[in-house]
Amino acid sequence: MHSLSRRLLVSISVPLVVFFGVTIAVFDASFRDLSERSFEALLDAQMVALIAAADPQPNGAVVPAARSLESRLENPGSGLYAQILSSGRKSLWRSQSTAGTFIDFGPALKPGQRRYIRSLIGGIPVVIASRGIAFEDENEKQRNLTFSVATSLAPYEEQLWSFRRRIFGWFVGLTLLLLATLAGLLRWVLTPVRRLESEIHAVEEGTRETLGQGYPRELSGVAGNLNTLLIGERKRVARYRDTMGNLAHSLKTPLAIIRSALSAARPDSAAAIGAEVDRMSGIIEHQLKRAAASGGSLLGQAPVAVAPIASDLRIALMKVHASKDFAIELLVPADVQFAGDRGDLTELLGNVIDNACKWCRSRVRVSALQSPSAAAREGLQIMVEDDGPGISEADRTRVFGRGIRTDEKVQGHGLGLAIVRDTVDLYGGRLTLDRSDLGGARITIHLPNSGTGFG
Repeated sequence: MHSLSRRLLVSISVPLVVFFGVTIAVFDASFRDLSERSFEALLDAQMVALIAAADPQPNGAVVPAARSLESRLENPGSGLYAQILSSGRKSLWRSQSTAGTFIDFGPALKPGQRRYIRSLIGGIPVVIASRGIAFEDENEKQRNLTFSVATSLAPYEEQLWSFRRRIFGWFVGLTLLLLATLAGLLRWVLTPVRRLESEIHAVEEGTRETLGQGYPRELSGVAGNLNTLLIGERKRVARYRDTMGNLAHSLKTPLAIIRSALSAARPDSAAAIGAEVDRMSGIIEHQLKRAAASGGSLLGQAPVAVAPIASDLRIALMKVHASKDFAIELLVPADVQFAGDRGDLTELLGNVIDNACKWCRSRVRVSALQSPSAAAREGLQIMVEDDGPGISEADRTRVFGRGIRTDEKVQGHGLGLAIVRDTVDLYGGRLTLDRSDLGGARITIHLPNSGTGFG
């Protein structure tokens, strides 16, 4: 139910089905009422015909003239039945159609009384109409007689179910037609929304930088505001980088002058000042590299393949550490991608692999894997391992601090892993440090498959 089209279709179809259901019920009730009235009229006509055909006999019986009656009354089990009953509940005449069938037409009625009842004959429902008549014979003697006519409801029930099937089929077809029409209209109306979704997805993947034009009035403001946000975000990140870079570069010149003037200072003070200058240079280097980091993947930025960057770093670091006999093993699939800035990835891998090269004995292993889920919070994992002495558990919590080195004999400023930590934090990831099966340290970089911020 996360689709607007589906929600609209469901919200429309439910009242539509209810409305059509009520309409079908009303039509069914109207048809049944009309059919019952037609049956009553038919029974009244049969009753009038029976009364008109009644002929009193000398023996006191009343027998209708056969030629005046409907032919079905002469056929057993035809579905039309009749009876003439005296006031003493004596059957004066029964139609031949009742032969072999037990049917109770009910008690006698007084003159002027009418009665409609339902009954069953052999499991088949019938309607019985009765009327009390004050009948005069040839001697003008008045007798109270009850004329009854019964007809089977089977044809009526069959006709009713046929009507119900037809009307149900009509309304089901009409409902489906209306829903299909509404679905088509919704698809047409929501085309700009799907276009907006597609272009936003393209911006996230880096295949386009801004959204297009020509949106309807209701969406043009949203598209314009998103474009303004995208452009402003890129300008802000660029301005942040430029500002930090300019600040760091502006400090380099005074530091260079101070360093050149140290030769004229006293030896004891020169050492102290030199240490502070080195410390300030390290801070500037750290801030320069941090300013170079984008601080998260930017909208409109294409993902970066990890394998080529790792391969380039392998070649470069093998040259940097050419005096050392070791090998760098790459286990990075070609389809593994980093959702962020290429420079950030190069800085991350460069610092971690360089740290492993410094401490390894003969082997460094770089591996990566990526979750197939594009929304995985830690979908990308990059592991750098070495066969060196490793890092003790006591130092694992402090090794990522700025300026921290576990061994002062190894060349460096203690900034590499601090830069890695800061960059990973900016991307919303995390770092873990444990022991590798190679014997040394293993640093695992956990990064999301998609960016988490703008800087």
